[in-house]
Amino acid sequence: MHAGNHSIVTNFILMGLTDQPELQLPLLLLFLQIYIISMMGNMGLFLLIRISPQLQTPMYYFLSNLSFIDLCFSTVITPKMLVGFVSEKNIISYSGCLTQFFFFCTFCIADCFMLTAMAYDRYVAICSPLLYSSTMSQNICFFLVIGVYAMGAFGAITHTSALIRLSFCGNNVISHYFCDIPPLLKISCSDTYINELLVMLLVVINSLITTLPILVSYAFILSSILSIHSSKGRSKAFSTCASHLASVAVLYGSIIFMYCQPSSTSNITQQKVSSVIYTTVIPMLNPWIYSLRNKDVKDALRKIRKDWIVS
Repeated sequence: MHAGNHSIVTNFILMGLTDQPELQLPLLLLFLQIYIISMMGNMGLFLLIRISPQLQTPMYYFLSNLSFIDLCFSTVITPKMLVGFVSEKNIISYSGCLTQFFFFCTFCIADCFMLTAMAYDRYVAICSPLLYSSTMSQNICFFLVIGVYAMGAFGAITHTSALIRLSFCGNNVISHYFCDIPPLLKISCSDTYINELLVMLLVVINSLITTLPILVSYAFILSSILSIHSSKGRSKAFSTCASHLASVAVLYGSIIFMYCQPSSTSNITQQKVSSVIYTTVIPMLNPWIYSLRNKDVKDALRKIRKDWIVS
């Protein structure tokens, strides 16, 4: 990085969620609790699906990977944020900042594509139940998951490579609680037009690639559900999709609000609130959304608990 007569930035200072001292301790306790709940929920659901024989189906295979992604997603962001509540200056190195952003971007994009794979799984299960076993075979599910992580890594490499070309040569204070594109672009002393264009372009492309299959899948799912004569059957079919729809709506809503707006009109507080939703709140809620009303998960948990007691 060349910065002319300016000193080259080697460290950044993360400002965190707030600069009000009286809010530091309450926020620390709040987000520590959220992180613990998120870790327990995602790790518990991941392990339960892996060791329970009755949960060895494509739907739960995708769900276990979603839990793994959410587990990593929270770990990339939240611990560093918690440090900021107890330290006078939350410093992160240039390389550490890019590393955090790379993994954040990887798991964020992977989260979106995993939800798309789960929507396809629900489409096949409800619209073509007789072909479900062959269509969602073990090999197909495996390659779908590999594709999810590959898309996440590809997007992260693209965004990180674009950030590397920027220079930071004066202001090193990031008005955020983690290294993300919008606050980094604000303090760069390079021309950021290409980066801003790339962000909007890739967000739109990724959103279309992931949301269009979800919308098409649910159009067919809704049509199939409405054709079911039994009200109990319709309720059961819809209940398998309700949790997924809730996760999709909240995740995409917060991401689109965060990135699909010009930097000149973006608001720091709005960015932080939106970021908190998809980096900490959604990873905490997903395991409970998918398991609390799920009879199979509850039965598997009771069986394992019973086996432990007996043994």
